Amino acid sequence: MTRETLIIGFRFVLLLLIQTLILNRIHLFGFLNPNAYLLFIFLYPVETKRANFLIVSFLFGLCIDLFSNTGGINAAATVATAYLTLPLIKIIWNSQDLDFQLFKLNNEPLPKTLVYISLLTLVHHFLLFSIEYWSLREFGTVLYKTFSTSVVTIFLCILGLYLTKKGASTHY
Repeated sequence: MTRETLIIGFRFVLLLLIQTLILNRIHLFGFLNPNAYLLFIFLYPVETKRANFLIVSFLFGLCIDLFSNTGGINAAATVATAYLTLPLIKIIWNSQDLDFQLFKLNNEPLPKTLVYISLLTLVHHFLLFSIEYWSLREFGTVLYKTFSTSVVTIFLCILGLYLTKKGASTHY
């Protein structure tokens, strides 16, 4: 096993436990449930094989579903979000030939990182709530929950990125 594989495995377990044991029990204002587990997708190394990334993302979403009793909606939204990461990186960072081995989201400028995380979070939450409600009559509820939950999730993800950044404590 490589060091990177161990880090991915540790992150998988840690974010799974944080989400299922702590964050799933938080319901701000009665309905806001932050989904900080998206950090797993955001921090997954881009240079790895895409098929492996999609499989691991599916398994991660499925584990969230099993612990949350949500019937596969997290797995579906997580795989779709993982699928969109590479095209979105290419669009936001304006590059077809991005050096993926050097690309680390933690080292990228905050404005681009914020756009990237915001767009993927909005897509994830829209898919998640669309599948959950599965009715055009609830489209307003889907949009409301998508935007409100995304705000909290984006904040937690940016905070999580900052806390995992090497040397974060030495920069004031």
